[in-house]
Amino acid sequence: MRAVVALALWLATGAIAAEPRFFVMGNGSLEIFNPALNERVQVQYLGPDGRYDYAAIDDLRHILRSRGDVGEGEITPRFVELLGHLYARTGRPLKLLSGYRSPSLNESMRRRGKRAAFGSMHTEGLAADLAFPQSELLPLWLHVRELGCCGAGYYPAQGFLHVDVGMPRYWDSTTTRVDENLSAGNARAFARTDFDRYTAGEMMMVRLYGVTSPPIRLQRAARLLPDGGGTGAPLTVDEVGATAPGPGAGCIVADRTTRLLVKGAPATPRGHLVLTTCEPRAERTPERIEANPVTFR
Repeated sequence: MRAVVALALWLATGAIAAEPRFFVMGNGSLEIFNPALNERVQVQYLGPDGRYDYAAIDDLRHILRSRGDVGEGEITPRFVELLGHLYARTGRPLKLLSGYRSPSLNESMRRRGKRAAFGSMHTEGLAADLAFPQSELLPLWLHVRELGCCGAGYYPAQGFLHVDVGMPRYWDSTTTRVDENLSAGNARAFARTDFDRYTAGEMMMVRLYGVTSPPIRLQRAARLLPDGGGTGAPLTVDEVGATAPGPGAGCIVADRTTRLLVKGAPATPRGHLVLTTCEPRAERTPERIEANPVTFR
């Protein structure tokens, strides 16, 4: 797991640091208090040269674990930056109510009648429930909505916000639909690139999420669809660490641990990456799996 994080961070060091790598970022520092564990961490996770600090990322991953779990979840710079953005905006330590939850703990919560979604993003290290003063809850929820980058749930009676770096979507405690298993059968599978901004020709590492019925079979070609419409140019998809046979030769068999490398010359300076799944598709697996918007320069 640490090797995967290291690869993502290494890719950042090879790029020009003058331009921020994400659309939503903090100021490079973050402080989190986990009352369930009575632990606090304060780190400078991003240096002035734009490079991420490995040890700081590990410290954040450690404190984001949930009580009752012996392990720690994966953490990505994208999620760290969302938390860093909220920390910079509020000017106070983030009070963590729930961070990473193992799939077994999440299922245990569901059996006990707790509000935990099937295929919750908490189980993939992409989500956190954060307590804020009542006066700040609604403005912060509306602010995350305006960012258009993430998921945000508003729970005023419980005094917290759910935030994640999944597909942009918004709900409150009355519209959560947490009991409907909306993610079952890969129905809400999506992808995330390692960064938002790239130089032309730079490889993109891509992670799959919401894979609730593994595996997913993916074509070895993807497209970057331009914001203004059009089909975009084809890009090559390979699996990290595997010897790929090349475009058109079979499909990549992927699950939630698979990391993909997408390379090629984009035909547009801005768009969003789209992966295509192979036939036959398991259960409710979508034909297309979309990622976040990216820009090239």
